Amino acid sequence: MDNLIHSIKELSKENFPNHKVYDLLENYTLPQNEIQDYILFDNDKYTRHLIYKDDDFEILIMCWRPGHKAPIHGHEGEKCFMRVERGSLLFTNYDLISKDPLELTKIDSVKGEVGYLDGPADIHSVENVFDENSITFHIYSKPYSECDIFDLKTGSTYRKKLEYDTAYKNPL
Repeated sequence: MDNLIHSIKELSKENFPNHKVYDLLENYTLPQNEIQDYILFDNDKYTRHLIYKDDDFEILIMCWRPGHKAPIHGHEGEKCFMRVERGSLLFTNYDLISKDPLELTKIDSVKGEVGYLDGPADIHSVENVFDENSITFHIYSKPYSECDIFDLKTGSTYRKKLEYDTAYKNPL
């Protein structure tokens, strides 16, 4: 994991060029013995496990049971890269047409299986609509503590504070 962190630090100096981040993610294998402590599921929601964080980026593992969903959300203008490590997820990307009144256009929906790379995502939702647990690996540039949630049912946008379920293997 130290080699990965060093490589991402180098990419942060270049503002995370997409092609270089993709290349890194396509060629890096997460050491299972190093991430095993982050693979923790919850019955009620997907879980967010912080592996590393500094001012330039953070690394997370997220765990998704069938039916778990991250609502339509933005990334504060920062880059979010993710790779499916286990299982499958449905990724739906959107364009923001208007905030008031809320209007989003669906760009596409993609089934992401093991090895699938998503990013840099701007506005999207992620959902486990499949019958097996899923695990994803995430790199976020310039970590942020809140993001916009876009609720198409109510036509509203609201801020949500982001929380971790564990940080550095410690429950929160």
